[in-house]
Amino acid sequence: MSETPGACHDEVCITCSDAAIPVLVLSVHGDGLATVATQAGPEEVSVALVEAGPGDVVLVHAKEAIAVVERAPSAAEQP
Repeated sequence: MSETPGACHDEVCITCSDAAIPVLVLSVHGDGLATVATQAGPEEVSVALVEAGPGDVVLVHAKEAIAVVERAPSAAEQP
């Protein structure tokens, strides 16, 4: 499997060597922003690059969600 040149790997940005942090999406706003739960408390981040919803876990780097790493269970999957 070949890798894309310049791609980010292992949750670390190849450009600045900063880590992306997994956070839980609490709510999504109509303006491309979302409120997420961080260790420091709720924060607002951009979700313009990903399709994320409440309950999803996204990787955030520099206040930008760059990937969805876990989807919230759908209503059909819940007991």
